[in-house]
Amino acid sequence: MRLHEAVRATAAPPRPVRIGVLGCAEIARRRMLPAFAADAGTELVAVASRDITRARDAVGPYDARPVHGYRALLDRDDIDAVYVPLPAALHHTWVEAALRAGKHVLAEKPLTTEPRATARLFRLARRRRLALVENVMFLHHPQHDAVRALVADGAVGEIRSFRAEFSTPRFPTDDIRYRRDLGGGALWDTGVYPVRAAMRFLGPRLEAVGAVLARDPALGVDTAGAALLRTRSGVTAQLAFGLDHGYASTYELCGSHGRITVDRAFTPPADHVPVVRIESRWDRQELRLEPFDQVAASVSAFAGAVLGGGASGADSRRQAALLTAVRVLADGS
Repeated sequence: MRLHEAVRATAAPPRPVRIGVLGCAEIARRRMLPAFAADAGTELVAVASRDITRARDAVGPYDARPVHGYRALLDRDDIDAVYVPLPAALHHTWVEAALRAGKHVLAEKPLTTEPRATARLFRLARRRRLALVENVMFLHHPQHDAVRALVADGAVGEIRSFRAEFSTPRFPTDDIRYRRDLGGGALWDTGVYPVRAAMRFLGPRLEAVGAVLARDPALGVDTAGAALLRTRSGVTAQLAFGLDHGYASTYELCGSHGRITVDRAFTPPADHVPVVRIESRWDRQELRLEPFDQVAASVSAFAGAVLGGGASGADSRRQAALLTAVRVLADGS
């Protein structure tokens, strides 16, 4: 065996990425903390909260430390990367603080509520050679790759339009999703999903041409919305989203001689059996796929981004621009 081959064969595997978590949001406690603890590429080290009791409760099932205050966590030298599940309006402040502290960052969507702020954070990450990733988990599910393969194979002909909806029943009135000062509202919370799905299938160079946001006067935020996007060639994307609806999590690609439909498209449980429905002028069929844990895949992808030198952020920047265009159009209607 040559010397370089022997060195490669005996080299130790990379050390797991040591993770700290800023905040004890529901998505962190219910989904992300278990995923960080289970993934071989990450080590859950600490969870910070402004309330030390909440931090203690969050780390209870894990071999991790509670930390009082977000800044105290960023000052630790046993943390390589942080996960930010804070309300959207706080993302810019704490993502920037984490990057300046030399930490890689995985932040919940939307990364910020302003395109220029999103672009600034990615520039800062590049300058400091740090990974900055927006946690859009559904993108990691292979059911969407299966749909893209069907489209590429001409299963429904040339794509004419795309439709998507993500909406949820109403949450308690004091939920942060209804706090305007914290970046609440349907557009930032549920609108991200159909917009990003449209980008996935129609490409990032979409233009927003119409939008409506329905605001709840008592809450002060939008609780429903719809948007019309289009490609330069005229393919349309009709999107709907909301926070006061029957549950919907679906998209449909309509082609020149058929359509492809996916339900449970955005937040399927790990044990869910995905079903892709293909309907053409000739027949109907269902493609059943293996269950898949998109949360675990998101964590693994982030660990890979840390080890591989980060991510470009181009899609996140374009997503931010489209969401803002939707809001501007709705406000002007």
